[in-house]
Amino acid sequence: MNEIELDERGILRNCVRCRRRNRMRYEGLGQTFHCAQCKDELPPLNEPVDARSDLAFDALISRSKLPVLVDFWAPWCGPCKMVAPEFQKVARETAGQFVLAKVNTEEVPSLATRFRVTAIPTMVLFENGMEVARQAGAMPAPAIRKFIEQAQASRK
Repeated sequence: MNEIELDERGILRNCVRCRRRNRMRYEGLGQTFHCAQCKDELPPLNEPVDARSDLAFDALISRSKLPVLVDFWAPWCGPCKMVAPEFQKVARETAGQFVLAKVNTEEVPSLATRFRVTAIPTMVLFENGMEVARQAGAMPAPAIRKFIEQAQASRK
């Protein structure tokens, strides 16, 4: 079983201490969660999550209290492979401030079609279910952070 998964109600992850499976509801992201079994605090999400269905993706972007940065990618794409570790760095650096998600356009082509993704990698920033910014092409972690910052600054 994957350590972190999405479903239509939240992010499922194992407690670091007791390994119990816990659901972090989308509406509560940005707040502190505790394990249902041992009561330890669950650390903020610090790695990208895979969106493997339209239903889970829609729930994430529409109900998350945190902005969601999505990387649309494919396993055969060289630039996508180069961006993956950079995307992970940004997830670690922005833990608790953003949710970073990955959409494999080969596994969920309906999302790529719906959001008119014509080049990969493409990063799309969502807030309250709405697309607020988009950038195509491979970027290092500092450029990804700058993209997020500029998108948020333009909304204020």
